[in-house]
Amino acid sequence: MKELIDIRDYLFTSMDVGDWEGEEEIVADRLNEMLYLAWNHLPEDISTEKADTILAGIWEQFRGETAILEASLDDLLMWTEQYVEQCKQNEN
Repeated sequence: MKELIDIRDYLFTSMDVGDWEGEEEIVADRLNEMLYLAWNHLPEDISTEKADTILAGIWEQFRGETAILEASLDDLLMWTEQYVEQCKQNEN
């Protein structure tokens, strides 16, 4: 049911992420890259509820965490892949 979800509903702007001491655009860009990667790893037949849980969960994991700025983008993307795979396995 992935076709019923619009990834743009989950994307962030620098104004959405809160105060990151001038780094809001970087935080938003990194989150969006993570969300697009997660989106690409979701199966086409995923329920809208499960997709929402996974996509919203990325922000929940990093909200207020300096790791979003301190970690390399490669590390964040690797974490995202592992997170999505773990969520998909937990569904079964």
